[in-house]
Amino acid sequence: MSFPARIDVHQHIVPPAWAQALDARGMDPAPGWAMPAWSPSSALAMMDQQGIATGVLSVTTPGVHLDTDRDAGILARAVNEYGAELVKDRPDRFGQFASIPLPDIDGAVTEAVYALDTLGADGVVLMSNAHGRYLGDPDFAPLWAELDRRHANVFIHPTQPPMPMLPGTPAPLADYVFDSTRTALNLVLNGVMDRHRNVRVILPHGGGFLPYVAYRFSGLISTVVHPDRSAEGILRDLKRFYFDTALSASPSALPALLAFAEPGHVLYGSDWPFAPQEAGTYYNRFLETYPDFAPGQADAIDRANAEALFPRLATR
Repeated sequence: MSFPARIDVHQHIVPPAWAQALDARGMDPAPGWAMPAWSPSSALAMMDQQGIATGVLSVTTPGVHLDTDRDAGILARAVNEYGAELVKDRPDRFGQFASIPLPDIDGAVTEAVYALDTLGADGVVLMSNAHGRYLGDPDFAPLWAELDRRHANVFIHPTQPPMPMLPGTPAPLADYVFDSTRTALNLVLNGVMDRHRNVRVILPHGGGFLPYVAYRFSGLISTVVHPDRSAEGILRDLKRFYFDTALSASPSALPALLAFAEPGHVLYGSDWPFAPQEAGTYYNRFLETYPDFAPGQADAIDRANAEALFPRLATR
């Protein structure tokens, strides 16, 4: 089976200013997860080998808010301008989700407006929580309003949840998929997905546990937590999310994801370089051999669904 050249919506960039900022603070991208080597040339080499035409790049956890609001704003601007130059040089091969310095809401709104309106970013990336505050936090409403006005693409990336980690278990193994699910539920419970219909929100790693637990959420919210809300309404808001396949295109996860996601809402993702190329090959094999795709569905996941979100990347 042949596949069109993929659009990878979950690919990471390691801007020098960001790597240096983490190193100066003695921080790793995630507890137990070392900083990988990265360069534009190595990204292109990986993409050529994995059948990826374009990678929409984002800074991973812990994002750009490492200590003070002032430093976060400076770092966000530096990494966003670095990414914009990369896209300018190779607009066919790279896109950019701009980094936003939450929980500084004023700084976040300022940087989102600058990145989308001036730099021409393809969207923004938000960590699943900002120093323990989840994305449905009412204080973040001005940011969601600006993103809604711009019909923005929002990519959510998991980060360390505000609780103790499992001893000896790097957070990306289990806690990250948990935190993605947690912030998605928070967005729905607090009405963000209902109020801001123009925003397209992409959840990483197949949505965490969301496809598996969506009907648990809708049934219990509508009967116990918020009896004034209907199960159908909760499901409608949950189904507004988009999902990437990074580390999630497995024989057990893919059927659940495809059964739950709305048509057109599943996108290809690799998570490179924080997931090594060997991991990409492992999950690509599941995608390429999955026996139950509907006609055209595999090609849509690889490319066409992303073209609808990023029209500039559409095949002419």
